Amino acid sequence: MDEGDPGDEPGADGDDADVRDGGRPALADARGVESVYQPAEDSALLARTAREYVEPGDRALDVGTGSGYVASVLGDAGAVAVGVDLSPLACRQAAANGVSVVRGDLLSPFRDDVFDLVVFNPPYLPTPQKKEWDDWMEHALSGGEDGRRLVDPFLDDVERVLAPGGEALLLVSSLTDPEAVRSYARERNLESERVAREKHPYEKLVVLRFVPM
Repeated sequence: MDEGDPGDEPGADGDDADVRDGGRPALADARGVESVYQPAEDSALLARTAREYVEPGDRALDVGTGSGYVASVLGDAGAVAVGVDLSPLACRQAAANGVSVVRGDLLSPFRDDVFDLVVFNPPYLPTPQKKEWDDWMEHALSGGEDGRRLVDPFLDDVERVLAPGGEALLLVSSLTDPEAVRSYARERNLESERVAREKHPYEKLVVLRFVPM
């Protein structure tokens, strides 16, 4: 597993990444948020749940680590935790927060049969393509038309990186249709159960646990 340079994106720098073609502001600026997704209710629910499934010495992976919050919680619980994120801005921030981080796309940087626990808080907000802007905060928030833009590819590959007896935790929203997610997982030989849920004004957050059949 090669971490490389967490900030190695040609032609991009965190200080210059907030304006796009034609002077259009980055999505993060338009929404009044930072360019890296910060811990929120969904992060907290996933982190609390993940602590119940990790043992000291476990190898744990936080996919889409963002600021590194969930990976940090797993590390505090005694796991050997690493984060992965496609955004160079997220990788820099996670590294600054003390998280071992790899820049990469979902699970692609990792060998087979490595992790005892894999967790993922994906971008799950259903977003029509015409309302998306091509910046890093869009990647952190938008789940595409059905909210499963990255959920499905994650489920396609997660069994590969799980060690024997390993498991995965995935946070989804009622907006994403958790039962459709579970059905998709079953087709890929993953059993699932709901292990946590939390109600909010416009959605219910659910943590799903997956194990190979």
